[in-house]
Amino acid sequence: MRVTATEWLSPRQLSRRRRTFFSGVFFLTSLAVWFMADLMWRNGMAATDWAPLVLFTILFAQIAVGFMTAVIGFFMLNRGGDRKRIEVTLPPGEDLPLASTAIIMPVFNEDVSRVFEGLRVIYRSVQETKKLEHFDFFILSDSNQPNQWIQEEVAWVELCKQVGGFGRIFYRKRRQQINKKAGNVADFLRRWGKSYRYMVVLDADSIMTGEALVKLVSLMEKNPTTGIIQTAPRLVNGETLYARLQQFANRLYSPIFLAGLNYWQQDEGNYWGHNAIIRVQPFIEHCALPDLPGSEPFGGPILSHDFVEAALMRRAGWAVWLATDIEGTYEEGPPTLIDSAKRDRRWCQGNMQHSWLLLAKGFRPTSRFHLLMGVFAYVSSPLWLLFLMLSTLQAFSLARQPDNPLRSEAFTSLFGYQIEVPEAFTLFVLTMLMLFTPKLMALVRTWQDKDAAEQFGGRSRLLLSALLEMITSALLAPINMLFNSKFVVYTLLGHGVSWVTQRRDAGDEADWREAILTHWPHTLFGAVWAASSYILVPSFFWWASPVMAGMILSIPISIFLSNNSFGRRALGVGLFVTPEESRPPYELRRLTQNLAECYKHLQPLEPLRTDYGLLQAVVDPYVNAVHVSLLRQRKPSEESRDYFHSLRLRLLRDGPSSITVKEKMALLLDAESMIWLHEELWRSPSHALAEWWRLAVRQYNVLTAAPITALYR
Repeated sequence: MRVTATEWLSPRQLSRRRRTFFSGVFFLTSLAVWFMADLMWRNGMAATDWAPLVLFTILFAQIAVGFMTAVIGFFMLNRGGDRKRIEVTLPPGEDLPLASTAIIMPVFNEDVSRVFEGLRVIYRSVQETKKLEHFDFFILSDSNQPNQWIQEEVAWVELCKQVGGFGRIFYRKRRQQINKKAGNVADFLRRWGKSYRYMVVLDADSIMTGEALVKLVSLMEKNPTTGIIQTAPRLVNGETLYARLQQFANRLYSPIFLAGLNYWQQDEGNYWGHNAIIRVQPFIEHCALPDLPGSEPFGGPILSHDFVEAALMRRAGWAVWLATDIEGTYEEGPPTLIDSAKRDRRWCQGNMQHSWLLLAKGFRPTSRFHLLMGVFAYVSSPLWLLFLMLSTLQAFSLARQPDNPLRSEAFTSLFGYQIEVPEAFTLFVLTMLMLFTPKLMALVRTWQDKDAAEQFGGRSRLLLSALLEMITSALLAPINMLFNSKFVVYTLLGHGVSWVTQRRDAGDEADWREAILTHWPHTLFGAVWAASSYILVPSFFWWASPVMAGMILSIPISIFLSNNSFGRRALGVGLFVTPEESRPPYELRRLTQNLAECYKHLQPLEPLRTDYGLLQAVVDPYVNAVHVSLLRQRKPSEESRDYFHSLRLRLLRDGPSSITVKEKMALLLDAESMIWLHEELWRSPSHALAEWWRLAVRQYNVLTAAPITALYR
């Protein structure tokens, strides 16, 4: 077993930090529960009082964790930063010899231009550091659409030709998508893992600069007991108002939370699945994911693998660090509220699976806490909803009593002393302070630094943007609560989730139909709750009106935030500006320019568009040769020969619409069929081919003049 470095903090010092952190959480939770219990029990204890009080205790403890993280982070940053950070082990200017590193990018039906232009930017950035010889790049495809597959292959070849990347940039397509992303990475490790000391895992929308990658490898070399270093990627390239709000909040508020996390986590941090460097050998030896007992949604393969892999790495004695200060690490967020909910739907099931692992043998307490927080990120939503409903019923009940404890004379009582402030108001103020103080601290910290404020658009725009973000986040919170409550209930009922592709952009046109179909239950729920509250207890209605407003207005809010043009207008007037927009780094500028060129290209004719990848692989000799050369050679059985022969004939005679996607994929996987189809297509008389193929051949010269899947420069 490896022993984690101890030169950072002694166990006693680390224990003292954690006692400080969790004592703060305990004190704040106790104080809030005191007020709540005093308010509820004014007229004596009733059996129905226990449930909301227990729920309140659990939920407020979760808020207190976030609050204490931010307060400690704010304190540490104002002291000049924590000296116990992984980054400080690498003095500025120290140039260490690097080790072999694989940069892997698992993809699944992603925008091909975005994937390969992103990789081009990363490759060029690493090249400029003069350290390229230490890095290899892998596109690990699990795409299961014929078009996607062929476009990825052609894009890979074009990229290698243009940057001289043959032998350094590799493309691998899996035949079977077993265990999704975790299985994709595991397959890479089985085949090529022993050739590399480190791997950097990227998402399809990740960007990392060469400087950041070199620094990560240097940090690993400098700290040989470290297994994982997770960076804190910035959200970038948001175009819709929703995406811009998310990246503004991420950029403004995250530094104090990251500093707070590092304070009490130290070398027992977490892994978020991408933009992180991993020491390969211990990862292979200790981080193989077991299948959970039973079947989906709780059993079977582990969907959210990252938290578990961090816990396994820690169990084996390797350090897991969060590098809070490394610049040049970016990702993109979902463009709309609905797309964000789709992503949460996947993450919800994955995190709830972790409830199996909370008592897993050998896990460190901090790892169990990470897993618990992941579970609570979703389970807290139905608990909040239940708490609000119980509180509403209790308010309705108390309002009918002659000595109504909800009356304004119900003053705060603390240690036997009456304070002439209504108890409910005190509790409300305490809760709001816990929720908004971290944001205000982050705002004040940036405001004080003129240069930092300028990067957010200037002090006045920073202030206005933060104010609007807080209002919007308050409106979005109840909508997300209803979304997550539904996801949790669906998971508990045994409804699994499909692994859908995340939408990474949005058009100017709002999709009213999708918004109405998605949000009408939220609107109806909020309207019924508001109407009944207003009729029965008007005072309670006004207290809860901010929550109800978010639900009732969910459809227009979702539409408004999802529109590109509103996002552009906000940027035009300097709202929600981030440092990556006011002073964009070279890599992001280059990516934007390249993608703008890519998207100018002419799309294939409408009748050919659906099966354009298959068309290229059959019609174009170059694409056909590239595709066949990448297939694993297999000797087919007699039965499979007959099967493929009938498929080929049907494809040429009746066109691609006559066979299913599964059958197209089967043909694309069979080298013999692809060679036969290419030869037979050009050899057959026109009347023996389907009209679709005749059109494809007529357009061939036009298409090959500007191949849509090439990278255009």
